[in-house]
Amino acid sequence: MHIAYGLRPQDILVLLKLLASQGREWRQVDLAQELGLSQYEISAVLMRAEYSGFLDRSKKRLNKSALEEFLLHGLKYVYPAKPGAVCRGVPTAHSALPISKKIVSSPHDQYVWPHDDGEVRGQGISPLYESAPEAARKDPKLHELLALVDALRIGRARERQIAADELKRRLHES
Repeated sequence: MHIAYGLRPQDILVLLKLLASQGREWRQVDLAQELGLSQYEISAVLMRAEYSGFLDRSKKRLNKSALEEFLLHGLKYVYPAKPGAVCRGVPTAHSALPISKKIVSSPHDQYVWPHDDGEVRGQGISPLYESAPEAARKDPKLHELLALVDALRIGRARERQIAADELKRRLHES
């Protein structure tokens, strides 16, 4: 199998799913099904993540300090986000938990991933990967991690700081 070793957006989605699944055994077939990816894509993601230093050689253990460094300092430059048109979608960034508990925002200041079954209207933000909104709807822990990452990608200073603190806390649990 030939794999290009540059990171791709789906790599971050899978790594966040692994973080959300801490303490649980996982199989590639389950990750593929839960994230809307093929098993080949999961295998390629795991190889790139190991090559980049985010997973150990067994591809089972996250290097949380490397992931933290990338999420906090590199992600917004590699995968920037810009607010788009108002649409219906799934809440993200400061409009979703856990940041929505800490910041009061007006109904006109919401960010969403565009989605036909979305329950909130707000400015659309492209998700890290196209299957992320559906995966997030199935897994509340993953949804929170993706929303924190989006706050880092698009948020104002206070939102970014809250997201950074919360991500650090979650990375250092267990």
